[in-house]
Amino acid sequence: MRFLKTSLATLALSGLSTVAAFAQDTGVAPAPEQVPAAAAAVAAEVMDKGDVAWMMISTVLVLFMILPGLGLFYGGLVRAKNMLSVLMQTVTIAAVVMIIYVTYGYSFAFGGSTSAFWGGTGKLLLAGITKDTMSATFTKGIVIPEYVFIAFQMTFACITPALIVGAFAERIKFGAVVLFSILWVTIVYFPIAHMVWDANGLIFLGKHAGGVAALDFAGGTVVHINAGIAALVGAFIVGKRTGLGRDNMAPHSMTLTMVGASILFVGWFGFNAGSNLEANGGAALAMINTFTATAGATVAWVLIEAILRGKASMLGAVSGIIAGLVAVTPAAGAVGPIGAIFLGAIASALCYFFVAVVKPKFGYDDSLDVFGIHGVGGIVGAIGTGIFASTSLGGGGYLEGVTMGSQVYSQIVAVLITVVYGGIVSAILYKIVDVVIGLRPTVEAEREGLDLTSHGEAAYHA
Repeated sequence: MRFLKTSLATLALSGLSTVAAFAQDTGVAPAPEQVPAAAAAVAAEVMDKGDVAWMMISTVLVLFMILPGLGLFYGGLVRAKNMLSVLMQTVTIAAVVMIIYVTYGYSFAFGGSTSAFWGGTGKLLLAGITKDTMSATFTKGIVIPEYVFIAFQMTFACITPALIVGAFAERIKFGAVVLFSILWVTIVYFPIAHMVWDANGLIFLGKHAGGVAALDFAGGTVVHINAGIAALVGAFIVGKRTGLGRDNMAPHSMTLTMVGASILFVGWFGFNAGSNLEANGGAALAMINTFTATAGATVAWVLIEAILRGKASMLGAVSGIIAGLVAVTPAAGAVGPIGAIFLGAIASALCYFFVAVVKPKFGYDDSLDVFGIHGVGGIVGAIGTGIFASTSLGGGGYLEGVTMGSQVYSQIVAVLITVVYGGIVSAILYKIVDVVIGLRPTVEAEREGLDLTSHGEAAYHA
C-alpha cells in the first residue's frame, strides 16, 4: 500500500473484520483455483460507492469546521473591533493553502518518495492523477478515487495553520499571517504529515522508536501539536496585545463562539470518522469515541470550574468541547468508548491547568489558548493513545510484540520530534516574516482595531 493514514493496530483489526464480513456474506470463501483469472484481476481493486460518498461528505465536514466553524469560534472570542480580521485570516489561509496543496503540497506529503522525511516532487501539479486514479484504503483491494483522498487531506492542511492565528489574534498584520502560513505549511506541515502518515514516513514506520510505529489516527501530532507549538512560539515572538492587563479584552460574543464550537463538534466527525477512509465499523468506532471523549472533557471542565471558581462558564464549556475533540483525534480508531471518556476528561483537566495556571504564571499572551488547548490536548491525546489502546482498558490492542511501554515510548518520541522540529522552524519563519514585512501593526492601528485599519470595514454598525 503506497500510503496509509491511521494506526497500524486499526489496520489489522479492520482487515480481520473485512474477512469476517465476507465469510458471513458467502458462507464459504471460494478456493483460489475456482476464481477465474480475469475475475481475480477485477476483484483486486474495488471502489465502493458508499466509501466514496462518505469520504466526500467527510471532506466537506472538515471544510465546515474551518468555514464558518473556526472563524466564528475565534471571532466571538476577540473584541468586536477585530472580529472581521480573524474571519479574513481564516478565509484567506484556507484559500491559499488549497492552491498550495494541489500545486506542490500533496506531492511533498504523499508524492511517492522513499524518503522518511518528505514525499518528493513526483506529483507536482498533481502529475499523473486523473479521475480514474485510485488510492488505497485500510482494507486490501478496496480503493477510493485519489482526487477524493487529495481533497480530504487538503482540508487538514487548510485548518492547521488557521488554528495558529488564535495565539496572536488582534495584534498581527494580515500580510504577515498569510506569508507565515505559506512558509509554515511548506516547511513544517508537509514534512510532519509525510513522516506520520506516509507509508515511507519516519514515524509511520517506527524508525524513530525501534520499529514501533506511533499511532495518530486523525492528526494529534500533525495538526494539533504542530499548530500548538507554532502558536506558543508565535505568542512569545509577536508579543503581548497592547493594553493587556489594563483594557477590557473579554470575548465580544460568547454566542458566536458557542455556535462556532458547535460547528467544530459536528465537523469533527468528518475529521475523525473520515480518517478511517471507509464507511465501516472503524468509522463507527471513531464516531462514538468522538462523542464520548468530548462529553467527558466538557463535563470535566464544567465541574472543575464549578468547584474552583464557584461558577461554570460558557467559555469553560466550549473550551472543554475543543479539548475533548483534540485529545481523541489521535486515539479515535484505537481506543474504546469508555476509555475515550477518561482520555477526554484527563486532557480537559490538564488543558484547564495550562490555561488557568501556567499561562498567567509565565506571562505569555496566547490570546485564544491555542497552545493551552490544542498543544496540550494534542500531547495528552497522543501519549494517552498509547495507554488507552490496551485491550485491558477497552482499546483495540497493540500489534504483536508491542507492549504498552514500547507504544507509549513511540508516542512520546513522536511528540518530541514534532515539538522540537516545529518549534525551531516556526521560530525561524516568524523572524523571516518580521524582517520581510513586519509582524506587528502600529500601536495606533492596534488600538483602533484591525477590522478598520487592515480591511477598511467593520463587523457591526450599531
